[in-house]
Amino acid sequence: MTNAAKERELLESVPGKLFIDGEWVEGEDGTIDVSDPATGERIHTIANGSVADGMRALDAACAVQDEWARTSARERSDILRRAYDLVIERAEDFALLMTLEMGKPLSEARGEVKYGAEFLRWFSEEAVRVYGRYHDNPENTGRMLVSYRPVGPCYLITPWNFPLAMATRKIGPALAAGCTMVVKPATLTPLTTLAFVRVLEEAGVPKGVVNVITTRSTGALTDAIMEDDRLRKVSFTGSTPVGIGLMKKASEKVLRTSMELGGNAPFVVFEDADLDKAVDGALAAKFRNIGEACTAANRFIVHDSIADEFVQRVTERVNELKVGRGTEEGVTIGPLVEDKAVVNMERLVGAAVDSGARVTTGGKKVDGPGSFFQPTVLDGVSEDMDISVEEIFGPVLAVQRFSTEEEAIARANATEYGLMSYVFTEDVARQHRLVDLIDTGMMGINIGVLANAAAPFGGVKQSGIGREGGAEGILEYLSMKYSLMPNPHA
Repeated sequence: MTNAAKERELLESVPGKLFIDGEWVEGEDGTIDVSDPATGERIHTIANGSVADGMRALDAACAVQDEWARTSARERSDILRRAYDLVIERAEDFALLMTLEMGKPLSEARGEVKYGAEFLRWFSEEAVRVYGRYHDNPENTGRMLVSYRPVGPCYLITPWNFPLAMATRKIGPALAAGCTMVVKPATLTPLTTLAFVRVLEEAGVPKGVVNVITTRSTGALTDAIMEDDRLRKVSFTGSTPVGIGLMKKASEKVLRTSMELGGNAPFVVFEDADLDKAVDGALAAKFRNIGEACTAANRFIVHDSIADEFVQRVTERVNELKVGRGTEEGVTIGPLVEDKAVVNMERLVGAAVDSGARVTTGGKKVDGPGSFFQPTVLDGVSEDMDISVEEIFGPVLAVQRFSTEEEAIARANATEYGLMSYVFTEDVARQHRLVDLIDTGMMGINIGVLANAAAPFGGVKQSGIGREGGAEGILEYLSMKYSLMPNPHA
């Protein structure tokens, strides 16, 4: 079978419908075209769900919430473990599907399959480890019982940049905790989620527990679902402005929220850094997923004494990156997700150059079909340029310089965001200081990739609230209850 035939067969296997109450159904508002960003060509047509479709999905989730909450933790665990096994079994199909709809190189898509599947295995294990407390109160007048129950029906909104991992990172803990849900995948990359729902069906998730709505009318759908008194939680991964709007809506119903929002990650390289590690880390932290990640290094803050060498070595490595369709052999930089992203790269790079920055490689749109932008290195960037203030979300590495530790810390913290930071120094005492002084929810010390299902993922400041993954992740889908019983010996 040719590669083109394999792609067609895979795409034809993905349902183009809504998934409501265990059934694949047509949407009320027509269809949505899904395109390959490497070619601009349509690769699938899916249902465009209406507000009424969304409310039917919520009805289905609410109808089975109590029943799903009463299932044993072991049953929920077994379902998640079966889902993990099925995803791993179909790893190549999931990887290719993500590459086709999102653009990332196939090698990276394979990595995402492993990472995304791991949330299913992790939360299959966490499902049976929800512990409470039972003990005498300090006065010995009663016995305190602290227990956990599922928070209830959830609305889960996933982004386009990690189509599998962002779905499993929300769906996994919700299922483990005993919550039902409506899932709203990104319109740009919905196919992976639809394929994943088929896996959940096969794994034994009962009807109504997981419902999926694809739609162009995200705002109207979200308003309707969040205004319903039966909804108890919303989880969102995306931009800070959208997240703030959702939190305002959630406050009206006092909904539990998990918000994983924007980032402006500093990548600080001190004078004592191992430059081999720093350059390797820079390539991983910046160009993984074509730079389209909230955790991507955004501001490279490099000590004056080594900045020239760092820029030279990074430029040499970036020149070796291969741009192309993610399915092609050896490609390391795929297309951006849509043409608007390319226009934004041109704007940010152009404004930086106009303000005095220097392009050492790249800096331009790639001619031809598809949404490609050259992997780029900028030197001489200042902290007040747009490219230092805004989240880049593309393959542009922008270097600014510093001279003292205090200046580096101030630069790193000079943003409303606080998701991820990267620090390269061989000074162990400094490493410990920076853990305390750089204000982010996560930090990589002499390493450029941190993602792990066993770790609590999340930020501070305007990068969000709550944590996904780790032992903490399941708590986001549980409500705590305190009960007091008389002391039987009093």
